[in-house]
Amino acid sequence: MRRTSGPDVPGTATDGWDAVTDVRGATALPDGGGSGSSGSRPGPLARLSLFYRQVVAELRKVIWPTRKELITYTTVVIVFVLVVIAYVSVLDLGFGRLSLWVFG
Repeated sequence: MRRTSGPDVPGTATDGWDAVTDVRGATALPDGGGSGSSGSRPGPLARLSLFYRQVVAELRKVIWPTRKELITYTTVVIVFVLVVIAYVSVLDLGFGRLSLWVFG
């Protein structure tokens, strides 16, 4: 599946084989060629800077919840956790009493 919009940060293009990079940062060519002696690998600070720019670009794309949505989601999670705690507690109490009745 391809994205239709262009990259927001240089070095993040996804629309061609020339832009595909592997984990080590070498450019993957469509004919299977490796990373020859042409081109130098960017230093650690340059890679860290690129990573930071990409993170910021992705965070700008995020649709953050409104305060009302956040309160609703938080309430739902807390209620669900309390229900699960009650369910597990009842099971624990039941199995504890059952084991005392059987073995005790």
